[in-house]
Amino acid sequence: MKKIINDPADILDEMLEGLAFAYEDLVERLPETTVIHRKVDHNDKVALVSGGGSGHEPAHAGFVGKGMLSAAVCGEVFTSPTPDQIFEAIKASDEGHGVFLIIKNYSGDVMNFDMAKDLAEMEDIPVEFVIVDDDVAVEDSTYTAGKRGIAGTVLVHKILGGAAEQGLTLAEVKELADKLIPNIKSIGVALKAATVPEVGKPGFELADDEIEFGVGIHGEPGYRREKIKPSKELAKELIERLKEEFQWKNGDQYAVLVNGMGGTPLMEQFVFMNDVRNLLAEEGLHIDFRKVGDYMTSIDMQGLSLTLVKLEDSRWLDYLNAPVTTISW
Repeated sequence: MKKIINDPADILDEMLEGLAFAYEDLVERLPETTVIHRKVDHNDKVALVSGGGSGHEPAHAGFVGKGMLSAAVCGEVFTSPTPDQIFEAIKASDEGHGVFLIIKNYSGDVMNFDMAKDLAEMEDIPVEFVIVDDDVAVEDSTYTAGKRGIAGTVLVHKILGGAAEQGLTLAEVKELADKLIPNIKSIGVALKAATVPEVGKPGFELADDEIEFGVGIHGEPGYRREKIKPSKELAKELIERLKEEFQWKNGDQYAVLVNGMGGTPLMEQFVFMNDVRNLLAEEGLHIDFRKVGDYMTSIDMQGLSLTLVKLEDSRWLDYLNAPVTTISW
């Protein structure tokens, strides 16, 4: 294992210290916590809190700031943050209008965020939440009841963050989130597994000429393993799966995110986006928003994911395009 680290047991603490120092004009680490909190003037609006296990950087701390998250709670690598840490984020973020939790659909995250919600409500802090389950690859995978939450979560941060910035109430943010989640779907492909620092070896083995469709962001199993294909054939496979889910029609409006998994060069991501563009044009879809880059990674996994959002409401596009002040958007 080759990694630029010290003791693997210290990686979370040292990462958070380095992040907070590098971007001290935007964020701060709450003392004695694993919480990254935004460093902006209070805006007297609904606060958004998200988080999960580390190893997915820049998610979620990279999206803390004006127009997106108020705070991100960071667990150990691929491990949910604890309820007490989440509760600290909620308390620090509340500005009197309540806190909205954005939770990826993993059993530990769902349980611990729910416990933190209960703690907050005992302190008279109103809390609502949404569970993101955008991964259409498999059902009931490792760590998950139902579909997994993956890169589409970042677009949930952006859209709900834009809505909160515009002054929507907690109930209105909840209503928007419940409409949004069924319209966000993602699927990925892996070329090489991630190596968790404390484990020291890849989470699964792929031959040099193999890929696996539908792998999760923690290395959970996908739905098929086969020989490597050209980018346009990978794009066709993923788009066909998404088409089955969306049942789209000519003229529908969509947003597109091509997300790198941590070890895939931007050159390859742009090649893949070009193939996606051509295939979606053949489908007659209008792509009104597009983004490419590493947003929800899996440490050093080689691969990528494709997320589509059906823009059923014109406000969603406005929220996607709204300016923000964060580290990584």
